[in-house]
Formats: sequence, C-alpha cells, structure tokens
Amino acid sequence: MPAEIIKVLPDNEKAKSILRMVETTSEMVKQIDADKFPSNVIKEYYDIIRELISIILLLDGFKATGEGAHKMQIDYLEENYKEFDKSEIELIDDLRIKRNKISYDGFFVTTSYAMKRLDGINKTIDKLKTIVANKLH
Repeated sequence: MPAEIIKVLPDNEKAKSILRMVETTSEMVKQIDADKFPSNVIKEYYDIIRELISIILLLDGFKATGEGAHKMQIDYLEENYKEFDKSEIELIDDLRIKRNKISYDGFFVTTSYAMKRLDGINKTIDKLKTIVANKLH
C-alpha cells in the first residue's frame, strides 16, 4: 500500500502518551556509548525525531500510513513548518535512510558519522519538542 496522509481527529491524550515514550527513549539513548554503538544511537535518535513528527501530524489532525510513510512525514514537516531549513530536513531524511539501512541491511554507521550529527540532531529534537509543547497548550 503506497504512503498517504489521512485525516484523523487530533488526539492530545495519544500525543502526550507518545511524548512520554519519546522522553523514555531520550533518557535511554543518552546511556548508550556512542563510540561503541553509533548505529544504535543513530537509530534511536531517528525514532525520537520520527515520533515527534508523528505527534505534530496527529495534533494537526493527520496520520501518515503505508509504505513510505516516514518519508511522507518528513515532506509534511518541510511543507508545513517553514522554521525547518533545508539542512535540517536533509539531516532528518539522511537519518531515515541510515536507520532503514541499519534496520534492514545490517548497516553500521561510523562513530564519526554519529558524532558529527549529534549537535544537529539535538537542535532538531529541541525544535520539534517546542512545536509539540506549543500545540499541547
């Protein structure tokens, strides 16, 4: 089934529940040794970003489903949230691609790949969290 964005009822309680899982994953990923397990760190940070984007869609009354849904979420963010510049969108999409290679192909990212992106990842997460917090209030 190809990806599509469908209309759903905004659900603050579900969004808050997903946000709690994001916080749990955030705590967990900080405990992973990025030098030793860079692929795991990248995978978890991408999942945090993806979940935050899914919360934004949910609060906007949408949900991405089907094959390619993650890419569609990123496209939605790019089209509807102009506070994200091209480099931030490219970072998110690159993380998506790397996460898929890690999950499905047994791909390993290098420690330097992870370390070079951690600052951008954390800034992106902070920006997404701010948007979510503003929508929940």
